[in-house]
Amino acid sequence: MKTAVVTGASNGIGKEICKRVLYLGYKVIGISRTVEDSDFNHKDFIPIQADLSSEKSTMIICELLKKENISILINCAGFGKFEPHEELSTKTIIDMTFLNLTTPMLLTNATLRDLKKNSGYLININSIEAIKTSKFAGVYSATKSGLKAFSDSLFEETRKSELSVTNINPDMTQTGFYDELRFGTSAKEDEKLLSSDIANAVEHILTMRKGAVVTDYTIRSLKFGITKKRL
Repeated sequence: MKTAVVTGASNGIGKEICKRVLYLGYKVIGISRTVEDSDFNHKDFIPIQADLSSEKSTMIICELLKKENISILINCAGFGKFEPHEELSTKTIIDMTFLNLTTPMLLTNATLRDLKKNSGYLININSIEAIKTSKFAGVYSATKSGLKAFSDSLFEETRKSELSVTNINPDMTQTGFYDELRFGTSAKEDEKLLSSDIANAVEHILTMRKGAVVTDYTIRSLKFGITKKRL
């Protein structure tokens, strides 16, 4: 049985992806700060609790993954804070940059030999902000466009192997991502994405003919909608 690693596994997009990859017949190592076995109740799910915004914790996970035989790495963990740049704390800037960009690069570094050997898949759950510009999103957009650049470069670097590298760039998706933000997704079904939409994209990527790769997979709601909140 092939092994997949999914970060951000305890909720939202990451959790939905874990369920889908389990359904496709993989063993899944799910990583997040709060993930538990009871979140899935599946014999092929292995939870690992770790704070991937911490360098020390992430390096421990890297060493653990080097001992596994990984066929799929799906980097999904991340967070965003959208404020005027001068109002962001130093810690927020550092944590966001580390979790959204540095952690995926470190986990890829730790698993890349296995991914190439196993004709595997590297899927980075990115953001629409990787390919567009929004106000109050300077740091978040920088991390996501950086992750896209990393993925694009790695695709070219590993092209002689059978590794498939894909960026998935979702628009606003109904998850807990927006719980602490001043805005959220629309209540209308055609003005938002669902976590299952992203999981569908992952399934498409994993079930394609191996000779073809979708390197950039952008998913948007049919119409635009947003809800403003008072915090």
